[in-house]
Amino acid sequence: MSLSFSSSLLSSPLTHNKNKTHQQLKQNQNPIHTHKLLLRCAFSSAATAPPSSTVPKKKHWKQGEFPGFTDDSRPRRTPIKNIKKKLDRKSKAKAWVNTVAETLTDCVLKKQWLEAIQVFEMLKEQPFYQPKEATYMKLLVLLGRCGQPQRAHQLFDEMVEEGIEPTPELYTALLAAYCRNNLIDEGFLIINQMKSLPRCQPDVYTYSILLKACVDASRFELIETLYQEMDERLISPNTVTQNVVLSGYGKVGMYDQMERVLSGMLESEACKPDVWTMNIILSVFGNKGQIDLMERWYEKFRNFGIEPETRTFNILIGAYGKKRMYDKMSSVMEYMRKVQFPWTTSTYNNVIEAFADAGDAKNMEYAFDQMRAESMKADTKTFCCLINGYANAGLFHKVISSVQLAAKFEIPENTSFYNAVISACAMADDLMEMERVFKRMKDKQCPPDSRTYSIMVEAYRKEGMNDKIYYLEQEQQEIIGNGTLK
Repeated sequence: MSLSFSSSLLSSPLTHNKNKTHQQLKQNQNPIHTHKLLLRCAFSSAATAPPSSTVPKKKHWKQGEFPGFTDDSRPRRTPIKNIKKKLDRKSKAKAWVNTVAETLTDCVLKKQWLEAIQVFEMLKEQPFYQPKEATYMKLLVLLGRCGQPQRAHQLFDEMVEEGIEPTPELYTALLAAYCRNNLIDEGFLIINQMKSLPRCQPDVYTYSILLKACVDASRFELIETLYQEMDERLISPNTVTQNVVLSGYGKVGMYDQMERVLSGMLESEACKPDVWTMNIILSVFGNKGQIDLMERWYEKFRNFGIEPETRTFNILIGAYGKKRMYDKMSSVMEYMRKVQFPWTTSTYNNVIEAFADAGDAKNMEYAFDQMRAESMKADTKTFCCLINGYANAGLFHKVISSVQLAAKFEIPENTSFYNAVISACAMADDLMEMERVFKRMKDKQCPPDSRTYSIMVEAYRKEGMNDKIYYLEQEQQEIIGNGTLK
């Protein structure tokens, strides 16, 4: 049985009425009874105007008639009709510019980088276009987040050609585009170029981004070098910088170094630990399933005078959910209601993910229905969890409906989203559909990562398709050689 995922991934029309769709979905939903009473208790506590019409052209004089000269030396007034025409033209041009600007902003918010570039190119062709630093900044950040560092560099060069003088902020955005995609060597080239320009010297934010890239790539040997360079340039690390390094050490289990950084923060007057520090430490132990350590550190930070925030409670909920400690998960949710901390999309995502990992479709659906009932906006992770949950439960027809619903909601389709669908295809033993989704992923300029290849290789190995494995591994090695595999 073909799952027809690729057809379900077709984008919804731009004229789709979101409110109407939401109301229809809300009417169709059925309440699902759950056997987990504690969780249910936690839940229960809770046009743009059309442009003006073109003014018809009218002649001011009859054919053959010519305006006579006058001896009156007073300046001649412009005919009122001509003024009206000019005002109408200006009004139309202004409306057009606003429409294009709004479209560009919308594409940026939806992380549709290809559409954003197309709209920007159309804008540049207009006679009234003037390059703006803020526009380029938005596009550089967008391209970096969407895995397009080379295109970001190309845009940066075009910006310079248009006469915009680079600033430390613009260079930092370009460096971030490379660092987000694990291209650390290119990041060092950018910062070296900044050091050679008197008006574009790197600051603490530039170094923080580069430090994070080194941490994410486990290039810990470069961290001390960067710290030394910052010291030579009299750039003091701030709390954000220290939190970045602290998080990196924690993720790889380098607890001695993590404790050293944390002790330095406690002794420092310039970069005291904050709620982000608290969240990092709780995430480190929560993700590793070390619940006792997580709870002890929570109490320590409270004793330091650091108050938790919504994200802090979401981390606790996620950690308890992964260990299937539903009673504690529900207790935290009830406490959030009690102290008037709002449940967020992340709160619901953690609950949905907990049931998805267990293949508990019934309670997963109950959490999702409650999320929609509270008008909470679902995001890409929400649908990744739903797809994974239905696949784990063997409900592949509901995987298809989830993909279709994501298209109706115009959910951004990133690498994680495609990985969830590809994994569902593999679990359903539908390799033809898996290949079609993989092709669509590449057609949509969505770069596959190591998990994408791992899922597909395992699916082919299960069927003994060694030739497919060979070509897939060759493709993966080629991407690794280009330095674009995450």
